[in-house]
This record gives sequence, C-alpha cells and structure tokens, in this order.
Amino acid sequence: MEDTRKCGCEDTAKEKKQAAGEAEEMFIPDCCRHKTRERSEKEYKDLCNRLNRIEGQVRGVKRMLENNAYCPDIITQVSAINAALNSFNKVILADHIRTCVTDDIRDGGTQKVDELLKLLPKVMK
Repeated sequence: MEDTRKCGCEDTAKEKKQAAGEAEEMFIPDCCRHKTRERSEKEYKDLCNRLNRIEGQVRGVKRMLENNAYCPDIITQVSAINAALNSFNKVILADHIRTCVTDDIRDGGTQKVDELLKLLPKVMK
C-alpha cells in the first residue's frame, strides 16, 4: 500500500521542473518516490494492455504523418487516443479512490483526500 509520509515538496518540485522545462506529469521528485501502490497481477495486466493499445494508436498516427494523411483523419485518430487515455485515467482514479483514499479516511487521515482534490483539476482539463 501507499506510504503516508508527507514530504511537503510538491510546490518546490513543480517550480524546479518548470524551470528545467520538464513536463509536469512526468516529474517525480526523489523525496516522493516512496509512494507506491501494489496491484494484482490481473489489474497490472489489464492496465498494461490498455497502454499497449494506446501506444499502438500513437504509432499509427505517426505513420499517418509519415504518409501525409489528411488532417481530419489524423485529428480523428488523436481524438480516439485522448478518449483512450481518459478511460485509462478513470480506471486508475476509481482504483485510487477505492483503495488509497478510502484507507486514509478509515485511518482518520486527510492527506489522500487533499492530494485527490489537487489532482482532479489536472484530470478534468
């Protein structure tokens, strides 16, 4: 399960990565790498299968560009990729709420709820 230590580095890390020109979603400060979530073999396999399909769709769009595909056709495929990523996020988010957030509330904590409230605006762009 997830470690509940609070490092307080989120704002500082965000500033550092923005200064370095790093993508916000890909940056995990060293002090936060202790946060993990164990998943069952089935859950892991299902999530990987979803990502493999999305990866294939992205490769397909790249091939479309290489073959000078018509713009609306590319946009349609990118829309499908966005929908697939949103679906992936919904699965991860639902699991997070059912496990990490619920466990934190049961234990009398509010850290996971606070993290979720900060995460939702990013997910709902």
